[in-house]
Amino acid sequence: MPDIQDRLSQDLANIAWKDLIPHAKRDAVIVVTKTLNLVDVGAAIAKDNSCLVKNWIDRQKIGKPSSQQLADWNLAPQKQFATLIVQPFVLVQELAE
Repeated sequence: MPDIQDRLSQDLANIAWKDLIPHAKRDAVIVVTKTLNLVDVGAAIAKDNSCLVKNWIDRQKIGKPSSQQLADWNLAPQKQFATLIVQPFVLVQELAE
């Protein structure tokens, strides 16, 4: 039986910002800094590891996109993100240009 990290690894996808806008409108997008592994963050959320998640939030490693980020991304609808869905959230990490 595959563990949660293996399952999440298979669910990673690169998606353009324009396809993430509906999720942003329902306030479901969580931005993950490049210093963290997207699968590790997804697994911590899926396992309800609130101590670890709170630590990342407190250190500003994960969080809701800022209004400036949203404005910038709306001007670049083709911008690519690594994404991972962990219901009800969509975790996103900016990809290099």
